[in-house]
Amino acid sequence: MLVLVAPGQGAQTPGFLTPWLDLPGATDRIAAWSDAIGLDLAHYGTKADADEIRDTAVAQPLLVAAGLLSAAALDASPAVVAGHSVGEITAAALAGVIGDEAALRFVRTRGLGMAEAAAVTETGMAALLGGDPEVTVAHLEKLGLTPANVNGAGQIVAAGTAAQIAALAEDKPEGVRRVVPLKVAGAFHTHHMAPAVERLREAAAALEISDPAVTYVSNADGQTVATGAEVISRLVGQVANPVRWDLCMETFKALGVTAIVEACPGGTLTGLAKRALPGVQTLALKTPDDLDAARALIAEHAGA
Repeated sequence: MLVLVAPGQGAQTPGFLTPWLDLPGATDRIAAWSDAIGLDLAHYGTKADADEIRDTAVAQPLLVAAGLLSAAALDASPAVVAGHSVGEITAAALAGVIGDEAALRFVRTRGLGMAEAAAVTETGMAALLGGDPEVTVAHLEKLGLTPANVNGAGQIVAAGTAAQIAALAEDKPEGVRRVVPLKVAGAFHTHHMAPAVERLREAAAALEISDPAVTYVSNADGQTVATGAEVISRLVGQVANPVRWDLCMETFKALGVTAIVEACPGGTLTGLAKRALPGVQTLALKTPDDLDAARALIAEHAGA
C-alpha cells in the first residue's frame, strides 16, 4: 500500500519549481493558477530569493501548486494521502475533496490570513531534536510555548513569542540535543493564528466539496476522515492547532503502508519516515528526474 504525502512550509527553496515547468502543460497550468489567485507563481518558484519565498502569503500557494503539479505528473492514484500543515490542502485536492483551482484560492486566503495574524505580535518557531516527547511538551508548556508540530522521529517544533523562543534557547528540555530556530514568519498552529481561522471559515463556506475518493489521513490527530465536510472543517481549524504528524505515521503503519512518495518539494517527510517507519520504502520528488523511480515504486506498491 502506498501513501502520497505533501510537505508543509519550510520545504521551499529558491528556484525549486524551475525544472518542473519543462513538463508538458506545466507552464500553462501555473499561469492559470497565478491568474486565479493574483500571484506570479512562476516568478516566485524560479527567480525569487529565499527571503521572498519565506513570506507566508507566497510560500503557501507556491507549495500547494508545486505539490499538485508533481502529483499530476505521476499520473497515479495512491491508496492514501496526507499532508503536513499547508500540505494538507494539497492532500485534500489529491483526494478529490476540492478542485485544484479551489485549493489554490483557499491556500491564498490561508497564507494572507496567517501573514496578517503573524504581523500582530513578534512570534516564531524552533525545532527541538531529541529528548522524551512527554518531558519536552511539559517543559514547553512551562515556558508558555506550544508544541505546534509533533513530528515523531525525535522532533518537536515549538512556537510562541520571540521572547519565549529566546528563553527556550537558554533553557532546553532535558534530553534535547539541539534547539534550531526556524526561518518562518510566525507562530503557526497556535492561538496566535486565531484571526486567520475566521478568514478561512468564510472562504470555506464558498467551496464545492466532495467526499474523499481515497483514504485521507488528517494531521490533527492521525485519524482517517471519510467526509469532505469534515476534511474542510479540519483544514479551517488546523492553522491554530498543533500538527500531529507522529500520529499520521502511526496510522500509516496501522494501515499497512509499505511505501511513501512525497510530492515536490520532497525530502522533509520522507526523512521523518525513514527514522520512524523502518522497512517502509520512501521516495521524495525533488525534480522531474525522480518521476520514473516514483512510478516504479507506485507500480510495485499501489496494488499491495
